[in-house]
Amino acid sequence: MLKVAILRNETEDDHHYWVRACEEFRHDIEYRIINLTSGNWLNEIRKEPFHILLAKPSGITAPYKQLYDERIYILGYILKYKIFPSPLEIFLYENKRFLSYWLMANSIPHPETWVFYNKKEADVFIENIHYPMVAKTNIGASGSGVIILKNKKEASKYLAQAFSYKGAPRRTGPNLSRGRYLKRGVHYLLYPQDILKKLSIYRTRAMDIQRRFVIFQEYIPHDFEWRVVRIGDSFFAHKKLRQGARASGSLLKSYENPPLDLLYFVKEITDRHRFYSQAVDIFESEKGYLVNEMQCFFGQSDPYQMLVDGKPGRYRLLEGRWVFEEGDYARNVCFDLRLEYVLSIL
Repeated sequence: MLKVAILRNETEDDHHYWVRACEEFRHDIEYRIINLTSGNWLNEIRKEPFHILLAKPSGITAPYKQLYDERIYILGYILKYKIFPSPLEIFLYENKRFLSYWLMANSIPHPETWVFYNKKEADVFIENIHYPMVAKTNIGASGSGVIILKNKKEASKYLAQAFSYKGAPRRTGPNLSRGRYLKRGVHYLLYPQDILKKLSIYRTRAMDIQRRFVIFQEYIPHDFEWRVVRIGDSFFAHKKLRQGARASGSLLKSYENPPLDLLYFVKEITDRHRFYSQAVDIFESEKGYLVNEMQCFFGQSDPYQMLVDGKPGRYRLLEGRWVFEEGDYARNVCFDLRLEYVLSIL
């Protein structure tokens, strides 16, 4: 019997997909839930031996993200616990600043990115940069902190706010551009408790203000970006379609057969760094494929991650060639597949 600990974050039920997966494999594993943000986190983990720790890092506020990462560092690098996803995958998650450094250091093609902590330096930069330009907050999924700056006037206004008490602007409430009002309305009628949970998250985001630094990124003209998912040896890909000026957070998708060289591109990166729970968002450009985002956890608005000739399934590289296997491999937002991979390596 495999003994695992689920390391929950500050959000009460953000780890529930891990719980569902563990229940699915309950004949093979025994699990405990440990709040990694509590004061007695280390004592709780040391109460009994675990074969592996299943992480679910925070992605809402910077303080809790830092807390979670620091404790994962202690567990993974100092105490040598096995952790899934890997500590590095967790450190890159919802940390666009760190991701930009990491991509640059590893010579992974990506849109050129600049991080400034000095306003005077940033003021000089916006005088000479080509517009439009992208501004991002360090934390914030679904494009909540992404703003397209069309000219120097907009960039100057953004800088003034980012280096003031107000902090960098970002969306903290619902993403109205997604639409689907009827579907969401029906959901909240059936599950009114979810409204309070959402409002709590919005309040928490609103209090988490990014001040005194900015992240700028080269704007890559695009009609879509690819999302390529790797879980273990399973690969999926679909297009995230642009709505307005960006594809992030639109929930508009196209399930075309993905080019196989795209899968090779992601496999090479993830093999090299031993990443086995990754969603990689990629632009197609004149320079080739460019990595825009990397996340070890991600949302899923459809019951599948890929359709090939209209059929849901996955790709695997078997004996040197990509083989499509039809089936439901994305159930439970891919957490079942993650746990299946964990069982296979242990």
